Amino acid sequence: MTEANSDSVGEEDVFKRAQPLAASAPSAISARLHELYDENITAKILRAATTCLERNYPITECPEYVLQSGPDAGKYQLREADFWTCGFFPGSIYSLLERWIRYPQSAGKGTNSSLIIQKLHELGGIWSEPIHHMGSRTDTHDMGFIIQPSMRPRWEVFHDEKALSTILTAADSLYTRYSPRVGAIRSWDQLTQKGVNITSMDHDFLVIIDSMCNLDLLYYAAAHTGRDELSVAATRHAHKLLRTHLRHETGVYSERKGFSGPLFSTLHVANFDPTTGKLKEVRTGQGYAMTSTWARGQAWGILGYSQTFQWTGDVEFLTAACGLAEYFLLRLEMSPSCVERTVSGPYGKSCGRYVPLWDFDAPINEENPLRDSSAGVIAANGLLVLAQCLISRGDHAQGQRYLDAALLLVEDTLAFSLAQEKASIVVSGSKVSVEDTRPNETFDAILKNATANFNASDHRRYWDHGLVYGDYYLIEFGNRLLRMGLV
Repeated sequence: MTEANSDSVGEEDVFKRAQPLAASAPSAISARLHELYDENITAKILRAATTCLERNYPITECPEYVLQSGPDAGKYQLREADFWTCGFFPGSIYSLLERWIRYPQSAGKGTNSSLIIQKLHELGGIWSEPIHHMGSRTDTHDMGFIIQPSMRPRWEVFHDEKALSTILTAADSLYTRYSPRVGAIRSWDQLTQKGVNITSMDHDFLVIIDSMCNLDLLYYAAAHTGRDELSVAATRHAHKLLRTHLRHETGVYSERKGFSGPLFSTLHVANFDPTTGKLKEVRTGQGYAMTSTWARGQAWGILGYSQTFQWTGDVEFLTAACGLAEYFLLRLEMSPSCVERTVSGPYGKSCGRYVPLWDFDAPINEENPLRDSSAGVIAANGLLVLAQCLISRGDHAQGQRYLDAALLLVEDTLAFSLAQEKASIVVSGSKVSVEDTRPNETFDAILKNATANFNASDHRRYWDHGLVYGDYYLIEFGNRLLRMGLV
């Protein structure tokens, strides 16, 4: 079927109905990924939520990235409050709230839990309230990224009717960008870089692979309202991108051991003629080149097509999600040995192979290969969705394959990119505060080694830093495991 399925299987249900996954026993996963649930993660979000309000209330800017060097190293750099990343920081707060309320065994028990929940709730309200005003925006396709991270848990955990109303309004706003003639939702209104000046709304129609992750908003709203036009638009968009944004690999990257289906890489930007719907040109906005595979774009594709299959049951989307995942994993496996480093300790364990290069085809500085840790954790979330989809269909072996891959990606990311400047929560009476675990060693983000944009032609480049959505998807990965009953 190609309509939103309001009875689609939930994350909690799939693994309850599936046969036991012996290799993924909760205790084993908890041991491997224990840092996913450390106090450090809650402490860092609490501290940033407080310090980033200084001289910023009412909120005009939101946390975006954390530099790893220079005079501003360790502190969140803020971005205008209507930038596409504005929803991820409040989303991190609400993901932690869900964890503390629904899964207290993972977040921490004891007499202080209620005070920490109260503080998270207070700060979550402050940071998410401005998101309500974003719901009516029709100037961006990023409505899923902006709205869902905070508003979906506000609705699902706290039964906040206003949050659901904002979600539905945002879906309507996103739908205004859909063109039946093109069969897709307009992503960007323009693309301007050195030598590139695409600005006409009449002659150009820009669509990016990232857009696949905003379709979930349309399906979710359709499931709540019965408005089929929302799900139909999402499904048509996904089918369009199968033909234009996925490249069927036929060369050295066309096969991966244990998988017999096609492998797909992705391009970033396609420009269509809005009057005919035909493809005019392809480009990259944030990747290395038009013909390269930008790692985060590939990750958005894995997550987006996995979610779209979960909603529709359309096997074309399953084929796409698997092919995208296999290509991503193959490129990690085939990266040069310089991506690995040895962790100090008695066993000399190596790590870093599964923290993606920022673009799989870009030149590599072998002394310090440029990564994008956010791409890895986004892909890991997609792999979890894909695993649960396959297991719900009875394909336990393939589901286990992607579950194992997801766990490996996050385990390696924690070993390689988890900031060692950690924080802890201090409760004194009724006051909750945060302090550095080691005095004066502060890094606001949870992960390092993300790269927002290293495209040589772009007007704003920044790389090798902490990144707000890298942290959000890391926290959300931990929550997905909890919902599945895997930890």
